[in-house]
Amino acid sequence: MGRKGRSRRRPDGRAAGESFDRLLSGWRRTEVRRGAEWSVQPVGPGRSDKPYTCPGCGRTVEPGAAHLVTWREDGVLGARADLEARRHWHSHCWNIY
Repeated sequence: MGRKGRSRRRPDGRAAGESFDRLLSGWRRTEVRRGAEWSVQPVGPGRSDKPYTCPGCGRTVEPGAAHLVTWREDGVLGARADLEARRHWHSHCWNIY
């Protein structure tokens, strides 16, 4: 028999439906780096299937490795051009950028 008044909060303190929007956006967040606004979207391990060159270190982000995808949010050519110019970074490289 279930308890009445049982909380619908998850162990991390958020309500069950609260994370739905974050799930749809892939946990995307906005950051300001070097005076520019950037969208930053984490890519989990196993979610990529081709190699990318990290603009921070020039080395390869291996297929299947966890990393970040970033793109400008305030470019003068508009949102579409910003998204097409996105880059894949090692998490560490982005953090020290």
